Amino acid sequence: MLDGTSVATPAALGEPCVLLKLGEVVLKGKNREQFERRLQANIRAALRDCGVPVEVRQRHGVIAIFLPAGTAVELAEKVAKRVTDVPGLVWVHVAWRVEKDPGMVTKAALALVEDRLQTRARPGKPRFAVRSRRRDKRFPMRSNELDRTVGGEINNVFGLPVDLSNPELTVHIEVDRDEVFVFTDGLPGQGGLPVGVSGRALVLMSGGIDSPVAAYRMMRRGLRVDFLHFSGIPFTTSESIYKAYALVRSLDRFQGRSRLWVVPFGKAQQSIRASGQDRLAVIAQRRLMLKTAEEVAQRIHAGALVTGDSLGQVSSQTLQNITAQDHAVELPILRPLIGLDKTEIMAEARRIGTLEISELPDEDCCTLLAPRRAETRAKIEDLKQIERRLDAEELAVQLADSLQEYKLNA
Repeated sequence: MLDGTSVATPAALGEPCVLLKLGEVVLKGKNREQFERRLQANIRAALRDCGVPVEVRQRHGVIAIFLPAGTAVELAEKVAKRVTDVPGLVWVHVAWRVEKDPGMVTKAALALVEDRLQTRARPGKPRFAVRSRRRDKRFPMRSNELDRTVGGEINNVFGLPVDLSNPELTVHIEVDRDEVFVFTDGLPGQGGLPVGVSGRALVLMSGGIDSPVAAYRMMRRGLRVDFLHFSGIPFTTSESIYKAYALVRSLDRFQGRSRLWVVPFGKAQQSIRASGQDRLAVIAQRRLMLKTAEEVAQRIHAGALVTGDSLGQVSSQTLQNITAQDHAVELPILRPLIGLDKTEIMAEARRIGTLEISELPDEDCCTLLAPRRAETRAKIEDLKQIERRLDAEELAVQLADSLQEYKLNA
C-alpha cells in the first residue's frame, strides 16, 4: 500500500524500454564515437526481425532502445533477449520509462518490487538496495536522497530488510535528460567490442568444436569474419558442409550477414598423400589449406586468417608444427584458443550454443587419408620439397577458383 491505495502496475506508470550498458567501448577516448556508431548500427541490424520499429538513442555510457507507445512488456523482453547477442554490450535491462517526478519514480519502484516478489521462487523476504544515478543534475533530488526516499517506501510497504553490501534485489534508478529509467535485474551481454571495428578476417571452419569458438572470440574483439570450409568431396559426402553451414547459422546471431565458402579439397589431399611423405601429410595439408585461405582472403579483402589451434592439443599443433604452418603464408594467423585446454573450449562452445552441432557425426576432411603417425617436428624445407612437387602455389589458386558460396537463409 502507498498513501492508502494499491500499488500500481508498472504499465500504468510508464512505458517499457531497453537499456544497454557498454563495456570497454567507453574507454576508447577519441575513437569512442566511432565505436558507438558501429555498435548502434549492429543493434539496429540485429533487431530488424523483431517485428517492431525501435528508436536507438545514445546517452552517456548507455544506449536506450525506445519502443512504440503501448508496446507490451513481453515484446520489450524479446528485444532485450535479442540484443544480448550483440558484442560490445555488458548488461541489458528491461526498464520502465517514467516522468521526472520523485513521486512517479517511487511508485514505479514499488510496482517493480511487487512484481519481483510475486515471481520470486525462494521463500522469505529478500534483502534489497536502491542504487540511483543522476545524469541530469537539474533533478531536484540528489542520488543519495533518492535512494533513501525510494528505499524507505519499499521498506514501509513490503517490510524488506535493507542490505547495501550484498542485496538479493537491487532497484536501479537512472535520471536522464527527458525521463527516469527504473529497473531491477538484467541479462548479461557478450562484452568485447562491436563487430566491424577491427576489420575483417577469414575463419578456417571445420566441423569440430574449436573453430566455431575461435570465430566467436574474434567477433568479440571487433572482427567481422567470413568462413571457409574444406570439404573432402569427392571422397566424402556433403555431411561436413551441412554441419559447417549449421555452425555458421548458429554464429550468425553475433554479427549478421555471415558468409560461408566451401572448397572441394579431396583430390588435393589425395595428391599430398601420393607424394610419398606419409608422416608429413597432415602438416602439408594444413599448409595448403592456409595458402588457399590466403588466396581467398585476398579476394574478399580479409586482413587475417583465424584457426582453432590450441597448443599441444593434437600432433599438428606442436610449437614446431605451428611455426611450419605460419611460414606457409604472409597473412597473420590469429589463434585465439592457443592457450586453452579442451575442457575450457568445450565449456565456451556449450555456452554459445555450438557444441551440440559440433558433436554431430560427419566425414571430416582433416582425417581423410591421414597417416597412422603424424610428424610432430616438421621441417620447413621438407614441406617445401613436397610443395614444389605439387606446385602448391598454383594448386592453391585453382582451389580458390573452385570455391562455392553457401548463402544463409533469411
